[in-house]
Formats: sequence, C-alpha cells, structure tokens
Amino acid sequence: MNAPTALSHLVPQVRQRDVPTTLVEGLKARFGDRCSTAMAVREQHGRDESSFEVPPPAAVVFAESTADVAEAVRLASMHDVPVIPFGVGSSLEGHLLAVQGGISIDVSRMNKLLSINAEDLTVTVQPGVTRKQLNEEIRSTGLFFPIDPGADASLGGMSATRASGTNAVRYGTMRENVLALEVVTASGQVIRTGTRARKSAAGYDLTRLFVGSEGTLGVITEVTLKLYPIPEAISAAICSFPSIEAAVRTTIQVIQLGVPIARVELIDSNTVRMVNAHSKLGLRQEPMLLMEFHGSPAGVKEQAETVQEIASEFGGNAFEWAATPEERTRLWTARHNSYFAAVQSRPGCKVISTDTCVPISRLADCLLDSVAEADASGIPYFLVGHVGDGNFHFGYLLDPNDPKEREVAEDLNHKLVSRALALEGTCTGEHGVGLHKMGFLVDEAGAGAVDMMRTIKRALDPKNIMNPGKIFAL
Repeated sequence: MNAPTALSHLVPQVRQRDVPTTLVEGLKARFGDRCSTAMAVREQHGRDESSFEVPPPAAVVFAESTADVAEAVRLASMHDVPVIPFGVGSSLEGHLLAVQGGISIDVSRMNKLLSINAEDLTVTVQPGVTRKQLNEEIRSTGLFFPIDPGADASLGGMSATRASGTNAVRYGTMRENVLALEVVTASGQVIRTGTRARKSAAGYDLTRLFVGSEGTLGVITEVTLKLYPIPEAISAAICSFPSIEAAVRTTIQVIQLGVPIARVELIDSNTVRMVNAHSKLGLRQEPMLLMEFHGSPAGVKEQAETVQEIASEFGGNAFEWAATPEERTRLWTARHNSYFAAVQSRPGCKVISTDTCVPISRLADCLLDSVAEADASGIPYFLVGHVGDGNFHFGYLLDPNDPKEREVAEDLNHKLVSRALALEGTCTGEHGVGLHKMGFLVDEAGAGAVDMMRTIKRALDPKNIMNPGKIFAL
C-alpha cells in the first residue's frame, strides 16, 4: 500500500510559496474591503472539518461574480500564487487547507439562483447556493434537488468533491446530476462545459472532468443541475436489529430484489446512543436502519411492506413509521446531527472520518471485519452508512493530546481502505481524496492512471496554482 501510517506521515507537507506584497496590494486595489488579510478571517478560511492544521492563506477574496473570480485568479497567476476555492468549509479531507500558501477565494456571496426551467427539470445556480437554500427557493415549482450529503454544503463545493449522501441509492450522486458548468481556469479564462440537454456526444466530457476535481483544475462559478418532481407520497420508517450483520444483510437483500428505496441509512448502537443524548430521542439502542420511500401512495405502501418482510427474516423488530413531515424531519435531522452528537459525547475530541464504498454484495464482508477491528482498538467511534449503495463511514473520536490514538485510528483507516480495495471498492465514496487519501489513490487507480491525471493537471494548470498539493503530488 502507498498510504503510510507512521505518525510523521499524518501531517500534510507544508511548502509555503511566497505571496508578494504587490499581489496583496493589487487585490486590495481591485476588491477593496472584500479582500481581507485579518488573521481571524484567514484562519476561518484555513481550516475545514478535517483534523489537519496548517498555516492559513495570506489573504481572502470575497467574490460576488464570475468576473471577480476571474480577476482574482488572473492576478494570482501573474505571481504564481496558489488559489484555494472556499464555499462553506464543510469538507472533510483537508481540501481547503493552504498547504502551499496562497489566497482563498470565498464564493459564498455568489448565492443566486440564475434560472429555473421547471418544464425541463433543470436549474442554474451560482456556486455559493447551498442545497437547503435551493430546495427552499424551488419548493413552489413542485420540484426538488435530491443530493443530500448531510451538511448544508454549497453546490459548488458539492460539485468539486463529487458529493452524494443519503439519497444516492435512488437519485445518484453529483456526477449524475450536474449537466453543465461555468469554470474559471488557471489562467483566469472563463469557459462553459455541457448544456441543459440531458445527454450529449459532443467532444470530451469536460463537465465530468471538473466534477470531482476538488478545485485543482479551476474554480466553479455556475452549476446547472437536474431537478426531480417532489414525490406524491413520502414515508419514512426505522427498524432495529439484533446485530449490524442482520441490518446489512437486510439492506443487501432489498437492493438485490430491486426495491426502489429512496434512502436506507445504517446507524450502529454507538451512534444511536449518542443521537439519543444529543437530540433527546428514545430510539432503541441497537443497530438500526432508517429508511425512506418515495412514489405513489400505493407504491410506497408496497415498497415498505416488502422491506418490512425482508427485515423480519433477519430479526428486524420495532418497525416504526414516521408518516408526517414533522416526524420524518425529526428523524433525519437526528441522523444528520450524528457527527455533532458524536463530538459532544467526547468533549474536546478530534474526529477522523473514513469513507469507503464497496460493491453491495461485498458490504457485509467489508463492514463486519472493520467493526471487529474498531471494537478491539478501544478507540471510541460512531458508524453511519449510506449502505444502499455500499458506502459507510466510521468516525474515530480522538484525544488531540494523545498521538497514540491518532496512530491507532490511522491504522484502522489503513486496514479499512485496504480491505475495500481488495473487494474491488474505492478509498472514497463521496468525501474526495484531498490530503488524506493521496497514497490510497495510487493503490486504487494505479500509477499509470495517476500519471495521466498529473498530465491533465499540468496541461490545464502549468503553474500548479489551483489548490495545489491535493489529490496527488506533482
């Protein structure tokens, strides 16, 4: 394996490039008070939800238009200075960290819906629009955007990391739901990729190239997305199980039988305990599946009955409905708050979050061995999973003052990813590579494929200024 676990390798390589005062002066002349060098602002833009810590960027530019982004990138390019795009700061793998210094371009003020084409089921937005904002603003059209990574992430960031989440088993990921992009390249040029048409055979698929590029090829300034009709009927249910294996076997059976379930989330007993304490719930402290069904009233009823029958074969019990919108929201809010519930359970802790995905038939093989290893380690953890598509996450809760715990957690992650790759899975189902999984990418894709990625990077960003030091080393 190419991802070492020795403690010296758990800290990102920081090789700060010089940021000339002439560049900072030029940015301040162009952007005025929308260019900040205040330490508090820089520190806010120099960290994300990962456990890494590096020096903050030298300056932060608050962009309000594509022209702003293009001008900031053009000025940075003139001085060979790195550029790091920033949305809301919810990434988990160190994507936002200025490991080579540079400037942060904050696009959170670019938060307008530019066009809604309800008859075509598409919408075009600026990158700072968040998923909750989008769904709130299009509610009156009878449409919704289904990709739900949990955090209220920006759609530009979700595109850049190829995010997915709880609805992916039915609606796919950002890869399937981004139709077109506007991107500012490393030279400051503005290009467009794709159209509002649902398919195209015209040339290279540049949209897919930028979706998942993690800011290393350009800054996304517009996103055109697919929308979906709000289902006629939505129903949620929870079901407790005597073991994680029983819950996983139920999930595998549901997917293999082709039940069109919209969401199926695994929560282990540790997470149930933490969520109960945080959200003041009374869920049974056992492994649990949280499910949601979309469709017609008859279709939803049939889906739920089928799943309930399958669950009973594996010892599922306490199958409970959440039919009202308020009850569904309460349950899903508790699920989405599981990260914060876990952090609250060990005050002052740092979290290392894993993110593997395997073919659905190998889910039990991967997950059960990983649970046994985590239990034996003694490290407190929580486990959640979008198990309908084979994706799951351990969150290891570490004492930041105990380096040994960090080494143990990284060793657990190393074994988990190695197992997933051996089962023909991936080192990251949705969080992205960032800093944390650069070595694993070589193991997964192979040296030849990673060299091809480097070739693309060098061709599109010859000065290596677009979020350098992420995905792979040059």
